[in-house]
Amino acid sequence: MTKILMPVTRRKFLKTTAIGAGALAMPAIVSRGALASSGEINVMMWSDYLPESFTKAFAERTGIKLNFTGIGSNEEILNKLKATNGEGFDLVSPTLNRNLQWEPLGLLQPFDMGKIAIDKVNPAMALGDQYWNFGKGAAWVPHIWGTEGVAWRIDKFTPDGQFPSYYDVWDEANAGKTMGRAHSMMLGLGLGLERRGEMEPGSMWAAYESPEKMKEVWGKLTETAIAKKPGIKILWNDADTQKNGLLNEGVVVGQTWDGPPIALKTAGEPVMYRAPVEGAMAWVDGMSMPTGAKNIDQVYEFIKQAYDPELAGEAITTHGYNSPVTGADKYAGEVYAKNFADAYPGDALAKLNPWPAEAPWYAELRTEFVNRFTSA
Repeated sequence: MTKILMPVTRRKFLKTTAIGAGALAMPAIVSRGALASSGEINVMMWSDYLPESFTKAFAERTGIKLNFTGIGSNEEILNKLKATNGEGFDLVSPTLNRNLQWEPLGLLQPFDMGKIAIDKVNPAMALGDQYWNFGKGAAWVPHIWGTEGVAWRIDKFTPDGQFPSYYDVWDEANAGKTMGRAHSMMLGLGLGLERRGEMEPGSMWAAYESPEKMKEVWGKLTETAIAKKPGIKILWNDADTQKNGLLNEGVVVGQTWDGPPIALKTAGEPVMYRAPVEGAMAWVDGMSMPTGAKNIDQVYEFIKQAYDPELAGEAITTHGYNSPVTGADKYAGEVYAKNFADAYPGDALAKLNPWPAEAPWYAELRTEFVNRFTSA
């Protein structure tokens, strides 16, 4: 069976890591147009992507008022813009592999790439023109990249070996003390079952090939997930729920994004995040401009500041994810470097699984299976 990956190969993705990248920060120059319009920008972005270090510097440098709406899933972005027919926001943050879902909707407009310093990001992630062109020009530029893997309380759980497993979240030994996001933890369960020899190798990736294969694989997977559901303590959908689960709700191991547990680790909490033995799921979140965007000059100013290595580096020390901006790591410090090394030891980077592109039929079928799981 063929494994379908999204348009970023592992070789390309390795080149995007912040560690080892280098560039000089350029002084911030605010365009006159950005201050000549309404002086505000309406951004809908993942809830923990805009730490105070960025929002404060952005306001001081530009004088632009930032109106922020936090979200916890790609579905929220899609549903909000479909409901308003692309109105209400100037900038949104879809994930790279959702391009097939956005293309037929006509809710995004292309960027004027002459106004974006795309050369400031690693070219292996600058994939907007290639995969988000939609026949009109690039409608997506990269912003943040990271992974989904396994986090645990180091004072209450010990992995079996150097790497944890997605299956740890479903293991009866940890019942009542685990958490995950419904759709991705179900995929993680499948990968764990494959490694244990309880599912045919490659099944989870083959499910992206056709609706028929998806139904076959996820039908069996959902039955297993429902049987094991009583052992799951929390189903999360945002960064704060992940943090609260590890700190206050008795979770000892969970399938999480990298950012929330790494932020806790940086704050001195007894938490570790690591790519699992099956390979962490890698993603790139970007920036896109809806068709109803009103504050166009401010959009380009926001992207300009987001691509400043100093601001990008300071931001990743807070939210725990990674930046595609070349040289951002130089401003992230030794703690970031240590966290990165802890998260991806040994051959972990070589085993990253770039999240496959999701066709509309895949998303619809997955929603049906996830609803069966969550309502059971």
